[in-house]
Amino acid sequence: MTTAHQGDDRPAVERHAGPQDPQGGPCDPRGDPFLRTRFAVPAPPDTFLRRERLAGHLDGALRTPLTMVNGSAGAGKTLLVADWVAGHPELPVAWLTTDADGQGAGMFWAYLLQALRTSGVPLPGDIASPADANRVGDALPVRLAALLGERDRPVVLVLDEFDRVTAPEIAAQLDFLLRHSAPGLRLVLVTRTEPLLPLHRYRAAGELTEIRDAELAFTPGEAARLMEAHGLRLSPAAVRGVVERTRGWAAGLRLCALAAEEAPDPELCLKEFEADRSAVADFLLAEVLKRQDAETQELLLRVSVLDRFGPRLADAVTGRADAEDTLARLHRSNAFVQHVGHGVYRLHPLFAEILRAHLRMRRPGLEPELHRRAAVCLRTSGALPAALGHGAAAGDWEFTASALVDDLALGQFFTGPRADTLAALFSRMGPRGGDGPAPELVRAAARLSRGDLAGGAVRLRRARQRMARYDGPAGETDTAAVRMGCALLDALVARLEGAPGRAEDAVREAEELRDLLPAELLDRHPELFALLLDHLGSARLWAGDFTGARAALTRVAESAPGAAVTALPREDALARLALLDVLHGWPGRAERTAREALAETERSGLARPAASGVERLVLAAVAVEREELGQARALLGTAGESHPALRDPVLEAGRALVAARLHLARGEPGAARKAVETGVPADAVSPWARGETALVAAAADLAEGRPQDAAALLPEVPPDQPACAVGAARVLLAAGRPEAAVRLLDRAAVDEHAGPAVTVRAALVRARAADRAGDAAAARRLVAHAVTEAHREGLRRPLAEAGSWIRPYLTPTPRRRPAAPRPAGSPPPPVEELSGRERDVLRRLALAMSTEEIAADLYVSVNTVKTHLKNAYRKLSVGRRSEAVRRARELGLL
Repeated sequence: MTTAHQGDDRPAVERHAGPQDPQGGPCDPRGDPFLRTRFAVPAPPDTFLRRERLAGHLDGALRTPLTMVNGSAGAGKTLLVADWVAGHPELPVAWLTTDADGQGAGMFWAYLLQALRTSGVPLPGDIASPADANRVGDALPVRLAALLGERDRPVVLVLDEFDRVTAPEIAAQLDFLLRHSAPGLRLVLVTRTEPLLPLHRYRAAGELTEIRDAELAFTPGEAARLMEAHGLRLSPAAVRGVVERTRGWAAGLRLCALAAEEAPDPELCLKEFEADRSAVADFLLAEVLKRQDAETQELLLRVSVLDRFGPRLADAVTGRADAEDTLARLHRSNAFVQHVGHGVYRLHPLFAEILRAHLRMRRPGLEPELHRRAAVCLRTSGALPAALGHGAAAGDWEFTASALVDDLALGQFFTGPRADTLAALFSRMGPRGGDGPAPELVRAAARLSRGDLAGGAVRLRRARQRMARYDGPAGETDTAAVRMGCALLDALVARLEGAPGRAEDAVREAEELRDLLPAELLDRHPELFALLLDHLGSARLWAGDFTGARAALTRVAESAPGAAVTALPREDALARLALLDVLHGWPGRAERTAREALAETERSGLARPAASGVERLVLAAVAVEREELGQARALLGTAGESHPALRDPVLEAGRALVAARLHLARGEPGAARKAVETGVPADAVSPWARGETALVAAAADLAEGRPQDAAALLPEVPPDQPACAVGAARVLLAAGRPEAAVRLLDRAAVDEHAGPAVTVRAALVRARAADRAGDAAAARRLVAHAVTEAHREGLRRPLAEAGSWIRPYLTPTPRRRPAAPRPAGSPPPPVEELSGRERDVLRRLALAMSTEEIAADLYVSVNTVKTHLKNAYRKLSVGRRSEAVRRARELGLL
């Protein structure tokens, strides 16, 4: 039985205080277990008064999409709705008490989805909890609305303490969900303030049920019955007087009843009650606090600094060992100590606020010490977020920073779910908080997460220096944790500065530290090595170590699938794997991997600025290859919206090169040259970036009729990379050196190691060389091969680059077949010749591929494949797939 009282409209919210186990059940976007008490419907106390007029009014929630119960604190809103829910056991009800602690959109929607699951509403796998505590993608409300809209029986969703939700985007998403899920959803908002939803529209449409403060106020008759429930039989005049003085406020009436229960003259006690805030404070202090013994008073004052607490935490801040019995007694006696379930308590908010003010007056200077004790206890129990909050409230930045670093949680500055919370908390630390290496490490991480490379590097050097001379009480594990934090930030700085050797050293140091750290601690933070390997992979990519880069990035892409804390490095690794495919000439594969990275962003709820942006850069490069220049320009514009800590030389060079290629495709050689002429500052030179930059400049020279100037740039181009080798061969060919161009292609083994975007260009170089040598047959064969491969990948740019010489070879040579008598009964030849695309479809039919598989392989729609099949059937005079394949073989088309 609960001891919540008539005026308490805010049920409990539990803060996890035990060790966190990522495998132990569903977690919120910050990686913590969902707090079950936030889904519990509060149980009314024994003295609760059911008011039929309000219950009847609330029945309107069954008829209107939106219901709002809006009243002041202590007006009895929550218990009213909870009692109404209890009176309708047939209803599927999802209850969620919102939380003011870091209530971002991602956290809100994650809890809302869990509330639906807890109430028994089945959710399919494509409706996943957001990974980012502060953001959520647009797809989630859309999918949820579609799901609820198909229900035969509406679900009632109660959002208690909705006034804590202040983000306009959450209100807009809720409004969208409500409008598009009818009639499968009934939304009940319990709030102290006017919500941000467009209430006027719901009112005008008759779709809003409202219960406001005036209606929540107790009438004299209701107040009399409430007093009777407390054992008080008052005269009508006394009841009217207390209702007038309290204005029917449920909490005030409850306070009056508690005081009058023990007073020798109840009516006189009620007459002296005043409803202003000072009187409430005096009343609570005099009639609740001072009625307790001295030790209980001290406990109440000290636990007032805590949001929620169990006996162990209460003992820690009081320095005693009897909190469990005392809290249970206070709960049973309705002394404004509420049991929220699972051994966790909280003070009534008004009572807690008054106690804190009294604590500062009675025990000046004690509050920071109480926060420090709470922080130490919470850190020991594994509740890191709460420990950090109390450490910051105590002003003990050495402790707070060390707690974060020793827990190996420094990477959470960069992974989304807790980044904004950590940044806000440590922004209060100041430049001189703490003498050890941990505060400097935290300052370095905060600056690097904002993209302040110079400031972060300075702080990181200071952290290393302090670690070398710091003679503190830390043991080997703590020292290893600090060194691990340094290695993580060293790898990031090396990546951002384009120093691959230093990145290798940092990751090597981190690997050596593994054995010095508890395995369960490393398992709790999969984001640590995901970030390290992502930094290493990008640094290797910059250095031109494509094999090493692919190995590191693949490990990241496959790490902790579905974990919120690794969503950002997984997305970035997938995007850079796609970039590797672009550099190797595999646009189709690059597009698929880039879209997988985008899906990771969508699935995890990462907003666009929180992602790397590389996947959009890759899609822009693919669009240029396909001559989709408008799309390429739009994608290139959004590629700059990237996480500040991921704007490394690879991203900057890639953006400049794709922009230059787009300018070349648009016939703007001057703009292309300008796009790459400034270069990308980095400690080490990237061979592929330097080579691609030289090839862009050379292409601009060729477009402006200066082949010799273009050839002069070739020493900058690495001949061992197939894509660069093909670009250099094109320049040699334009400079009148076809034999050298072909020899370069042979040495680089282009056809063996590259994808179609490279091999198509290589075939066209060889075709042009054959054309100049007078070998028209070889030129035609090579052009045909290039055209076939280009069509398969949807590539238009290589053919457009080739120039006018290719046009004669694009006209198909009619086949000359010897005349022969056609056997009796054999099918006639096609009336019309099959197009190239129709032959492509027939070849895939012969491989027993489905229509969908053919569409995916050819990068066309299923309807387009069906059109090609229909035309091929008509031309071959057949009606089925097997007949088409057999007929095509008979005619030598396969």
